[in-house]
Amino acid sequence: MKRILLSVSFLVIGMTGLRAQLKSPDEFLGYPLGSKFTPHYQILAYFKYLAAANENIQLISYGKTYENRELTIAVISSKENMDRLEEIRKANLSMSRAEGQKSPAKQPAILWMSYNVHGNEASSSETAMKTLYTLAEGTFGHTKEWLENTVVLIDPCLNPDGRERYVNFYNSVSGTKPNANPSSREHNEPWPRGRVNHYYFDLNRDWAWQSQIETQQRLALYHNWMPEVHIDFHEQSYNDPYYFAPAAEPVHQDITPFQREFQIIAGKNNAKYFDENGWQYFTKERFDLLYPSYGDTYPLYNGAIGMTYEQGGISAGLAVQIASGDTLTLKDRINHHFTTGMATLETVSGHAALLISEFRKYFDQSGDPPPGNYKSYIVKADNLSRLRKLAGLLSRNHIYYAFGGERVMNGYSFETKKVTSFRLQRNDLVVNLNQPAAVLANVLFEPETKVTDSNTYDITAWSLPYAYGLSAFATKESVKGAFPEIEEQNRSSDIAEKPYAWILPWNGLEDAKMLIALQRSSIKVRMAEQAFTIGTKVYPAGSLLVYRIENEKINKDISEKIAVVSKEFHQDFAGISSGFVQKGKDFGSSVYPLLKVPKVAMVADGDVSASSAGEIWHFFEQELKYPLNIINEKSLGNLELATTNVLILPDGQYLRKNIEKLEDWIYRGGRVILMEDAISSVTGIKPFDIKKKEFPEPAETEVLNKAYQQKDEDNTADAIPGAIYKVNLDHTHPLSLGLGEFYYTLKTDDKIYDLLQKGWNVGVLKPNALMAGVVGRNIQKKLTSGLVFGVQSAENGNIVYFSTDILFRSFWENGKRLFTNAIFLIN
Repeated sequence: MKRILLSVSFLVIGMTGLRAQLKSPDEFLGYPLGSKFTPHYQILAYFKYLAAANENIQLISYGKTYENRELTIAVISSKENMDRLEEIRKANLSMSRAEGQKSPAKQPAILWMSYNVHGNEASSSETAMKTLYTLAEGTFGHTKEWLENTVVLIDPCLNPDGRERYVNFYNSVSGTKPNANPSSREHNEPWPRGRVNHYYFDLNRDWAWQSQIETQQRLALYHNWMPEVHIDFHEQSYNDPYYFAPAAEPVHQDITPFQREFQIIAGKNNAKYFDENGWQYFTKERFDLLYPSYGDTYPLYNGAIGMTYEQGGISAGLAVQIASGDTLTLKDRINHHFTTGMATLETVSGHAALLISEFRKYFDQSGDPPPGNYKSYIVKADNLSRLRKLAGLLSRNHIYYAFGGERVMNGYSFETKKVTSFRLQRNDLVVNLNQPAAVLANVLFEPETKVTDSNTYDITAWSLPYAYGLSAFATKESVKGAFPEIEEQNRSSDIAEKPYAWILPWNGLEDAKMLIALQRSSIKVRMAEQAFTIGTKVYPAGSLLVYRIENEKINKDISEKIAVVSKEFHQDFAGISSGFVQKGKDFGSSVYPLLKVPKVAMVADGDVSASSAGEIWHFFEQELKYPLNIINEKSLGNLELATTNVLILPDGQYLRKNIEKLEDWIYRGGRVILMEDAISSVTGIKPFDIKKKEFPEPAETEVLNKAYQQKDEDNTADAIPGAIYKVNLDHTHPLSLGLGEFYYTLKTDDKIYDLLQKGWNVGVLKPNALMAGVVGRNIQKKLTSGLVFGVQSAENGNIVYFSTDILFRSFWENGKRLFTNAIFLIN
């Protein structure tokens, strides 16, 4: 691509003594910027060099990645602003908390620039070096003037692990000169590609959920600054022209008129410089403002102006021939990103006073009146383990909440989608929207998000009560919780001196960790398939039992081991003196099977969904703290029950010849868990009895005669970008223990299966199961009945079918219970 110089207003206007003191990226790195991909450690080294050489730069190291790479942000402004930086930060923060304090007379706007959240969108971090140098050097355009009105925060790389995966790949396959042929191997990354972080998560979809350590650390810093403007620099297909705001529809109704207006202001200034250079760009298409966990929407729901900038460049390497026949280089991509970054700084500086005024107004007015249809959300304490997890998520997002009270009131039920009466009780979580974070809280809780355009870029439903599997109500009454903390339940006093058995709860992830600790201590654990009553206490199905005599044969110190686990997990075990029960089956019954110790393997390679494999890997390592053996698909014929008795096939495609090798292993006692599209790979192969539900093609009379300009609407009838469905459960089956009669699943495809003829149909769809989200009319016709979750016996083994993503982005908490049951409770 022919390089075109930046406009006259962006030309360097002179040389100063400071310029002579600072090394440019070219001089520091030893090569022209854009001629190579710069490793992360060198990017950090250059940022540290600039900070040491320039008093107007301050570096903040805010954490480490999973692979122990440093996360750093640079703060730069005028000397006057840097001398009172802490005062500026605190004043800005007070506005976001609606504390009523007056801002200093010269309060600058805060502009936060985020680069390289997707590791293989690699021009971003190169641009960050050029941007910081230009601001420090100070002779470009009106840089000094802009920095008098603006404090700029530059995060050069949000995803160092993914970036290094991409850079290492590219450097290992490229020649002495870049090969612009798109078919060249340097333009085709291997699995899992550099886009994702260590656990294969898309960090640009993790802002609200904060499941990943990079996001958690960054958001803690973000909420310590609360910028007025946040820009997220990305790349898209290398054949696409540049994208910048204003965004496409749908735009969430809680985004304010000013936030919309400023996107247009910034976009017009960007367009001015692109027009002068003849660079192609587009706005108002593809990238919408709905899903709350993006790098543009999350800041918007936190009072800022959030914008995504997209340069064509994924897989472009150092140079690639694009569809027009031109050649796109890394230097071009850097120049384009640099131009929008500087143009946005110019816009922010020129509107700093307006941005500050509107930022203050946003938080002063955000909860009075609250946005949306409701004033409060009440989440019932159905499961304290998941309720605590939900409270933790709210805290990380600086959403205020309290607990309980004692009264009867009316509210919209998330379960029935009707207004009904309910009782507010002591441990129920209460979110009152009269608070600074009202908009974000409402967006995360609202039962049905209004969508003005079904052609969305991501899911259209995510309401937290559904994701956490907790009963909830939305009220038009302003309700305040009476207590700051959950009231802890009284611990069991049923402890016999020499118990017949100990009984443990099975309510949440902590209980699974407790089971793991017991089995690691060689303690045999059983499960109650049915509820039973001892004295006046009812123990639900799923309760775990440790029989003393059974364990004393190999654990002479069984009581001491039980005490150690009890102390570690702050859980008293009920000690029962007899195997005789008042209701239910006595402890010698077959309804108390001995649980096997899972020895788990997972396939992860080329045709497996990296995100699906990553969700599973992350869950085992970071939450369960349980060993997971990750294998290649070609190893499926080598499984031995002594080392692997549970196999997980993540979403993806598998070769028939490899699946056929599992038959004997399953018959001898293996358990295979099939996730999403992995089910499609096993249909028609022994011993898998599952069949996809087939639907007739639409009759010709259903085909509509559309104008050409309506071509993009053709896909909406078959679209399901992400909607929530109610799944009816067989709550007596071990797979669904503890989940009740319903499970809310996020559906992102139209796949549905026939009911198992030889097996257990644990989770099924019934008519009118759609709870929230956009679903095309053709998909709605399909998703009216069928199997979602099932378990099939195969001689001594079992097959578990999960047709939806139950670990979706690690924020679908209720699915973790379902998945844990599949790992530990299915025998």
